[in-house]
Amino acid sequence: MTKKAFYLGTCSTCSRIMKDLNLDGFEMREIKSQAISEAEVEEMKALAGSFEELFSRRSMKYRAWGLHEKELGEQDYKALIMREYTFLKRPVFIVENQIFVGNTKKVVEEATAVINGGLTD
Repeated sequence: MTKKAFYLGTCSTCSRIMKDLNLDGFEMREIKSQAISEAEVEEMKALAGSFEELFSRRSMKYRAWGLHEKELGEQDYKALIMREYTFLKRPVFIVENQIFVGNTKKVVEEATAVINGGLTD
């Protein structure tokens, strides 16, 4: 059974969310110390539907790099996520063929129901 968690160790929001989840059996990946691979980003995109869905506009570098003034396409989002770990919206949980990206209340509730509830479909 595929279970993966991608998070940033210095992110208090990731820590708070993960503390409430039963992550036994999950492959844990701290994305700053262990960069995500292109294959992993492609897998996430396949489950999420787009690279844009994985992209964090809340990254401090989003404005610092002037990206808020540019028209970005799918390949731009992918390249930016590959280049800079802070552009991955986090945390990301993969459970079988489901993905939960980010920390909105709705996403966290859905992830909690699947991960703690043992539901996979």
